[in-house]
Amino acid sequence: MKLTIIGFWGGYPKKNEASSGYLLEHNGYRLLVDCGSGVLSKMSNFVEPEELDAVILSHYHPDHIADIGVLQHARLIQGFLGKSFGTLPIFGHHFNQPEFDKLTYKNITTGVAFNTAQSQSIGPFEVSFLRTNHPVECYAMRFEVDGKVVVYTADTSFKQELIDFSRGANALLCECNFYEGQNGEGAGHMTSIDAGRLAHQANVKQLILTHLPHYGELTKLEEEARTKYEGPISLASEGLTIEL
Repeated sequence: MKLTIIGFWGGYPKKNEASSGYLLEHNGYRLLVDCGSGVLSKMSNFVEPEELDAVILSHYHPDHIADIGVLQHARLIQGFLGKSFGTLPIFGHHFNQPEFDKLTYKNITTGVAFNTAQSQSIGPFEVSFLRTNHPVECYAMRFEVDGKVVVYTADTSFKQELIDFSRGANALLCECNFYEGQNGEGAGHMTSIDAGRLAHQANVKQLILTHLPHYGELTKLEEEARTKYEGPISLASEGLTIEL
């Protein structure tokens, strides 16, 4: 399994970069996890829109879905230009029906509601879900294939259930929108200390900090997380690739 970071900013993208978007690949299958602002232009450095096999969305805040319409039109136009590909499934929760309905567009994409109470097979991946602490309905995801595990926390403040959900993961892609000493609970986000504590208590193999803030010295996030977790820590960056 290969994880590639496409976008990693919280809220909105910095200049020439993108908000949340992550590419998971295994045996030629390509799954895009979230599709925030700027993701489409950056994604083409790794995979073209018509080459995706599926998309899955954690929730419907713009920094996680803003480029869904752009993706739909990219595939539409490539079809007009003669490329042949099937309808792209976009997996998301159905608790916000108007947003879920937008996932279906002509014969280009179709919305597929995932069952949050059980695991879902998407290509080679077995995906399970955990509702997070966030102002809107949002789901962390655990991706498993061939004995390897990637956990994506999506947007959330710290919650105890994340420990068992992340247990033993080969890579924990963990949101980190606040620094030590701040309180992200009301906004539904974690601090660097929360991320390090989760990685330690879940005994994960490595920690990648993502959904990063637009202020402060980002390397401090890594330093602060390291006070709670002794394993390998990376700050998300465009093109960062983790091979498991």
